[in-house]
Amino acid sequence: MSPLYVMRTLMRGNAKMQFRHYTHERNYGCRISDEFTLRGLRLLIIENEKIRVSVLLDQGTDIYEFLHKPTDTDFMWRRPTGVRNPAVSLEMRASSVGAFGDYYEGGWQECLPNGGRVCEYKGVEMGMHGEVWGLPWRCQITRDEPEVVQAKTWVRTVRTPFLLEKTFTLRSGSGVLEIDETLTNEGQEQIDLMWGHHPALGSRFLEQDCRIDCAADTVVVDSNVAEGSRFEPAQRFPWPRGLGRDGKEVDVSVVVPPEDRVDDMLYLTDLREGWWAVTSEPRRLGFGISFDLETFRHIWLWMPLGGSWRSPSWGRHYTLALEPFSSYPAILTNAIEAGTQLVMEPGERRSTWLRAVAYDEVGRVAGISEEGEITPA
Repeated sequence: MSPLYVMRTLMRGNAKMQFRHYTHERNYGCRISDEFTLRGLRLLIIENEKIRVSVLLDQGTDIYEFLHKPTDTDFMWRRPTGVRNPAVSLEMRASSVGAFGDYYEGGWQECLPNGGRVCEYKGVEMGMHGEVWGLPWRCQITRDEPEVVQAKTWVRTVRTPFLLEKTFTLRSGSGVLEIDETLTNEGQEQIDLMWGHHPALGSRFLEQDCRIDCAADTVVVDSNVAEGSRFEPAQRFPWPRGLGRDGKEVDVSVVVPPEDRVDDMLYLTDLREGWWAVTSEPRRLGFGISFDLETFRHIWLWMPLGGSWRSPSWGRHYTLALEPFSSYPAILTNAIEAGTQLVMEPGERRSTWLRAVAYDEVGRVAGISEEGEITPA
C-alpha cells in the first residue's frame, strides 16, 4: 500500500472507510472518481459521452451539477451564495429554522425525515428539510468499467434512527442517471416521516421558453402563500390551469420570465404516473425525472420565478423545483395531520428508485419510463 494512498485515506477522516484508489484514468466511455474536492468538500464525479454529474459527498450527496455535454447545459440551479464549507464558515447566529438556508447552494437535495420548515416530533427538533442533506455520506465505487460505472453511498441520521443507502449508476451512451435507494428504520419504535427530493433547475435553462409536463390531475396551493403567489391559499384546480387572484386564468405549466415576479408554492397530486419533464421547446432540450409512485406519491412545485422577496432570496432567485415527495403539505406535523406521512415499523426496510434524464430532439413529453426512456408528446 503506497504512502500516498494511506495519506489520502487518513485525510478523509477515517482510515477504516472503504475508499478505493483508482489508477486507470480513462478518458472514454463511462468514468467515475471520488478523488476530487470542491472548497474542501469531497466530490463524486460520474460521466459518460452525454452527461456529467457531480455529487457533493460531504453535503448530503447533493447533485451540484447535471451537465448535458452536447449543448454545454447544466440543468442544476446555482444559488448566488454558492457552495460553502461548514468547516470554514462562521455564522453570526444560529438560525431558528436550522442551517439549510445558510448552506443551500441550489442543485438537488434529498429531504428526510422532514420536508419544509421546522417542527417537533417525538422530542426531536426537526430542522428545515430534515437531516440527510447536511450530513457527510460514505461512498464506495462498486463498478468502474467503460460500459457502466456505479457508486454506493450511505448515511445514518443523528437525531432519528435511519440508515439511508443510495446507489448511482450510469451506462455508456445514456443520458439517464439511475438512483436506487433503501431506507431502514434502525430504531425500536414506529416512526412517521416524509421523504422527498428537491432538484432546482437553472435559470439559464429555464429562460429558454420552458414548459412543464407531468401526469398530475390536481393542483393544490399551499396554505401559506407568498406575496408573489398568483393564487388564493389552499385553492384547488385541475392541472395545469386555475383561476388566479386577479380573476384571470393561469397556466402553471408555462415557465414565466423573471420580470413577471412570480412566487408560487403548489402541490401536484392525484398522479396517474410517476414522472415530470421540463422542456425548452425552441431548443428541443430538456430534463426530467421518473420515480417510484409507491414512495413518492406527490410532486411539490416550488416556483420562485423572480418574485421571492426578503431573506434568503432578496429578489434574486429565478428557479423552480419539481420535487417527488411522499407527503404533502410541507412540514412533517402537517403531513401527519393530513394523513399523508409515511410510517415505518421497527427494523423495516423500504426500497425505491428515481431516474434523472437529460434529453434532446424533443418538443414536449408524454411520459418517462422506469428506464428513463422519453415518450414524446
